[in-house]
Amino acid sequence: MTTIATMRALDETRGAVRVEDLYDTDIGDLWQACTTPERLARWIARVDGDMRVGGTIRTVFTSSWTGPARIEVCDAPHHLLLTTEPGTDDEGQIEAWLTEEGSKTRLVVEERGLPMRHLPFHASGWRVHLEDLGRSLEVDGPVHPEGWSSDAGAPGWKERWEELTPTYQQMEID
Repeated sequence: MTTIATMRALDETRGAVRVEDLYDTDIGDLWQACTTPERLARWIARVDGDMRVGGTIRTVFTSSWTGPARIEVCDAPHHLLLTTEPGTDDEGQIEAWLTEEGSKTRLVVEERGLPMRHLPFHASGWRVHLEDLGRSLEVDGPVHPEGWSSDAGAPGWKERWEELTPTYQQMEID
């Protein structure tokens, strides 16, 4: 597993983070890991709400980010698009694409609409999320048994994020 994260400017004030990795599982299994509340809670977030296109979900990420997201596209098992914090100044998008590569599946996630100064923090964060996904698939279970909340992220997630962030703070933004 080699998670790749990149950052790019969308305009003078907003940017995007893109992460990807190749997982040793079939596309159906990876889709379930990325879209079902029970599987999401193993590696990235607790999710509840209206789990259909046009519906709004509530999330509490292992990073402690908490907020609403509207499901814009859910094209199983290949494409998912969410609008985070819809209708606010902080509105953004998280988009995921899954593609089969032989017996493995590539996941690409892009988060758009981020303030430029936040890109390194989100790049390192998404890299940790995708690493956690890989570990969750390997152990077929949760990777943060100590839990997390909107007030405090998962300790293991936070430790890895703090380790990676300086690298992304030094990287160029395309």
